[in-house]
Amino acid sequence: MSAFYELNDNSMERELLLVLDNLIKNWEYEVVEFKEANNDFDKNKIGQYFSAISNEANLKSLQYGWLVFGVRNKGKIIVGTDYRDTKGLDTLKYEIAQGTTGGIQFIDIYELYPEVDGQKLRVIMFQIPAAMTATPTAWKGHYYGRDGESLGPLSDEERDRIRGQEKKDWSKQIVNGATIDDLDKEAIKIARLKYKEKMNKPHISEEVDKMTDSVFLEKLKLVVDGKVTNAAMLLLGNEDKDYLFNLSPEASWRLYNSKNDISDYEIFKIPYITLSDRLFSRIRNLTYRYMPNQMTLFPMETTQYDMWLLRELLNNCIAHSEYTLGGRIYLNEFEDKLILTNPGSFLPGAIEKVLNPSFNPPFYRNQLLAETMVKFNMIDSQSMGIRRVYRIQQERFFPMPDYDLTNYQQVNVCVYGKTLDDNYMHILFDNPDMDLQTVFLLDQVQKKRKISKEAIAYLRKQKLIEGRVNNLYVSASVAKSTDQEVDYIKQKAFDDKYYKDLIIKYIEQWGKAQKKDIKNLLWDKLPDGLSDSQKNSKIKNLMYSMAKEGIIETDSDNKRLANWILKNKII
Repeated sequence: MSAFYELNDNSMERELLLVLDNLIKNWEYEVVEFKEANNDFDKNKIGQYFSAISNEANLKSLQYGWLVFGVRNKGKIIVGTDYRDTKGLDTLKYEIAQGTTGGIQFIDIYELYPEVDGQKLRVIMFQIPAAMTATPTAWKGHYYGRDGESLGPLSDEERDRIRGQEKKDWSKQIVNGATIDDLDKEAIKIARLKYKEKMNKPHISEEVDKMTDSVFLEKLKLVVDGKVTNAAMLLLGNEDKDYLFNLSPEASWRLYNSKNDISDYEIFKIPYITLSDRLFSRIRNLTYRYMPNQMTLFPMETTQYDMWLLRELLNNCIAHSEYTLGGRIYLNEFEDKLILTNPGSFLPGAIEKVLNPSFNPPFYRNQLLAETMVKFNMIDSQSMGIRRVYRIQQERFFPMPDYDLTNYQQVNVCVYGKTLDDNYMHILFDNPDMDLQTVFLLDQVQKKRKISKEAIAYLRKQKLIEGRVNNLYVSASVAKSTDQEVDYIKQKAFDDKYYKDLIIKYIEQWGKAQKKDIKNLLWDKLPDGLSDSQKNSKIKNLMYSMAKEGIIETDSDNKRLANWILKNKII
């Protein structure tokens, strides 16, 4: 079952019922297990079945296997199950991933309600991914397999068979029937230019200019003995020849309105060397104004999204997609965020690993493609791209990107186009050298996500967070030195004088001012970083201060009808 079907709830339910019916009628005991699981089931046992079914699916060259609750094994009769609610099943995904090789987890967990003798019974279907090529799946350090219907240790022979598998590079494989004439001439010109820019050496540029297209592509191993590789076809192929792929790669831009309905879309095909330019021409990248510093009069202006960051993430989608799964790369545009999606698992297992400066990737899924994209200056090398993406958001004082890895065969990354928490923003402004791991934890707090006890203790020690464990929040930014505090107080006084002068000039010109007049006068001049309630409080405090200083007063005791007037003539 593909993780990329565009299905509504009803069609998904119908498809799952067909899958369940097929599993019952055509039972493959080594990759499918049925359990009644009336109320509860041992989590450790689930982990063992996960390991066994994952390994057996790999050995049978299948993409996944199934563990099914609510079906009696004897006779394969649907009896229903009360095992965990939906929230509990979501937690189980995380719990199982904690004990498996590389954090591998369920592709998905489905709840469905087949009708049996007029009664709807709950069935839970756990979709378990096959073990990765050359890497058997362990549960808590032990490898499990199936001997018929029995669960037991994976045999040495089976473990060696998995470990002895060759990691096939899809991008290096030949496209049957494709020749260099099926490549796009303009795309090859762009490739030459990008290669020369990356090499940045005059003698290499001269050498490339003298090469024919065939020699140039052979040099990069994109063409082998006149035969075109998947990498060459993907990056440089003619759009009209995409049928030469077994599964034609595609990308899609989708625009969502405020109701999260799709209001526009476009499909993009090869050549992918120009995909970022074509895709990004569709997104809106508006000017965003905000106040990262509490001590400035003027807001900072930037675009919602940094273009280098977006190119790196999109090109990572291209480089690391699992093209044998089919499916598209998606760029989903919302009013305040972008979500990029690509088929395939996230090889490091967790984003926290990548943020560690000493991280080295386990391997590249598409080695030739990734190496070529580095040479074409499309992605960063040395696994530094994602760290730089996070660093850019840090330097802009924006939220960190979110990686959603809950679907094992799909990677989603969300990029925010606005700030979320003023305190987070101010802390980043005051601490430009803060390490990425700390920023990441602070970002989790501003998004109200759970972090470990150790992380909480660390952030508390740094005085970066406050509140109870179940209601943590980012601390208000505190001035770092006495001199800075003095500067802040002076600046605040200057700000208040500016606003008070505006109010005085308005009343001098018009003779009086109602509350709404003052609000209209000051609203757009107040910092964008203030919320509406903070702006209202600011205006209220200004008026109270001016009244207390004897500058203004009201002309009536009726608060609803009263106007503000000058108490004394201002010289």
